[in-house]
Amino acid sequence: MLAASDQRLVDLGYKPEFRREMSLWGVLGMSFCSIGILTGMSASFQAGLFAGGPLGLFWGWNICSLFMFLIALSLAEICSSYPTLGGLYFWVCKMKPNLPILGFCTGWIYSIAMVFTGTSGNLSIALYIASMVEVGRGRSMTRAEIVAIAWASNIFTGIVCTIGTKAIGRMSTFNVWWTLGGTFVLVIALLVKAPVKNSATFVFTDFENFTGWGNRGFVVLLGFLQAIYTLEGCETAAQVAEESKRAEFLAPLAVAGSIAGSWLIGLAYMLTLLFSIQSISSIQATTYALPIAQLFYDAVGPSTCHRMMATITAFAASSRLFYALARDNAFPAKEKYMALNRFQAPYWGVWTSVAIGCIISCAYIGSAIAFNAILSSATTSVMLSYLQPIIIRVFWPDSVVPFNLGQWSWSINLASFLFTTFICVLFVLPTAYPVNVLNMNYSIVAVGGLLVIVAVNWVTWGRFSFVGSVQTITSEKS
Repeated sequence: MLAASDQRLVDLGYKPEFRREMSLWGVLGMSFCSIGILTGMSASFQAGLFAGGPLGLFWGWNICSLFMFLIALSLAEICSSYPTLGGLYFWVCKMKPNLPILGFCTGWIYSIAMVFTGTSGNLSIALYIASMVEVGRGRSMTRAEIVAIAWASNIFTGIVCTIGTKAIGRMSTFNVWWTLGGTFVLVIALLVKAPVKNSATFVFTDFENFTGWGNRGFVVLLGFLQAIYTLEGCETAAQVAEESKRAEFLAPLAVAGSIAGSWLIGLAYMLTLLFSIQSISSIQATTYALPIAQLFYDAVGPSTCHRMMATITAFAASSRLFYALARDNAFPAKEKYMALNRFQAPYWGVWTSVAIGCIISCAYIGSAIAFNAILSSATTSVMLSYLQPIIIRVFWPDSVVPFNLGQWSWSINLASFLFTTFICVLFVLPTAYPVNVLNMNYSIVAVGGLLVIVAVNWVTWGRFSFVGSVQTITSEKS
């Protein structure tokens, strides 16, 4: 007698391959890890501080959190109907089986987006460590040394992901409590140690602009990168749906719940940072690898551990996407990428993610602005992946039947569609003026290159081999 989750998987045409070892906390932890409030906000804090200041950071966080929660509801609605490995990719294939190009593009874009996300996380670890070295020993690390640390982090991430589901699930469960405890410790430490506490007027109304652009509204919008980069990743729970108990219930709960929880936890951390800022100009002029180290270098230690877990989550997700794509003939070397080791890990996908991550991180050797480009590229690629299933829900609202958000479903999906489209355009625009080779937003090159790669793959190979999701078992045979 099959369990309910395995029976649902069989009904969808797939043979259960993974052991279901993840509990609610493990699945929820996957999304919390991928979101990474402490580290995501710390790594990208300067993006909002220099483009909008405290005003932009506070109001941008709440506005973006609201819309990201609507996006999470849209994705949770679909996830409850299709609790399978592959997430966004599989959903698109099932909702529009007559347009296989949509599923193919979603799978490839989202797979590489997860690699971008993992790469940005590992580079963040290297920057945290470089900041610690400069604070503790007074020596600035070279960009080559920082990239070497990022490579080591990539390799360690690959080793952990190769261990398999049980280890990642346990670490994810631990990460939920680590996030809560870490936030509490950092908030108390900042409030106790900060020599001067800023006024409410400063926190809620102070506007700063280091971008060169003259339009205040546009400058504040540029600062949205900090919030969106921090909050993306709620859908990661769907990547381990075939490895979790009661997936049809736990996965969508984790998708929506992780954003709601992150909104509140992030707000507490954000307000604490803003009330504790001593000098914005000193943060802007810092020599530390990560500007927030100038504000509070004590936070680097616990944040480093947390960011490591976030990158493990991203690479775990990308490896399972490669598995899903190979299973459906949307990825080459099918036998290799579907192979599982004795730890139940798709190791070919894991180490492909690691290799690509190492290559991308080398861009930082050439220029420090590559870090911001990787942040923007990761964010834009993930949002592009969100866009496709949401588009289907807006223009073909009857494509998902088993569960929906009732009378609010179409309105929520429309709002999610409009906001996601807006963000995808916003984050490839120039972030500084006048634009030159040193301050150009190179995410337009990275994202454009990604779209070209996907298009070429579809035209030369995908359209001949990929016809949609391939069933590995039929309900009759089961």
